[in-house]
Amino acid sequence: MTTVVYDAAVLVAADRNERRTWAEHKARLELGILPMVPAPVVAQVSRSPRQAQLRRFLAGCVVVSLGQSEAHEAGRLLGRSGTVDVVDAVVVTTALRQEAIILTSDPHDIQRLVSASGRDVAIVAV
Repeated sequence: MTTVVYDAAVLVAADRNERRTWAEHKARLELGILPMVPAPVVAQVSRSPRQAQLRRFLAGCVVVSLGQSEAHEAGRLLGRSGTVDVVDAVVVTTALRQEAIILTSDPHDIQRLVSASGRDVAIVAV
C-alpha cells in the first residue's frame, strides 16, 4: 500500500474547499491510505480555530509529531542541501522514513532536499 505525505499546499487547498483535493483525499481514504502530515506543516497553515475545513480534512490524516531526533534529521538534511526551509525538510524526512510519496506545490525545492538525502522519493506536483 502506498503512503503519502502532504505538504502545506494540500492543506491550503483543502481549507479553500477545492473539490479536486477533497476528492483525491476521499479516494485515498477509501483505499485505506491514511495520509501523513508533519506537525510543522499544520503549524504553517493553521491560522484560526474557525478553519473548519482544515480541521475536518486533518481528521482523515495522521499528524506526525516532530521530536528531537526527527528535528536533528531535518537539520542534517538542510545542512547537506544548503537550503533553509525547515518545513520542507521535515516533509522530506518524514517521507524518507515512511517510504512515502510527497504531494507538494514546490517540487523543485523538495527535489533538492531529496537529492541531498541520497535516496529516492516519488514527488507529485499538486
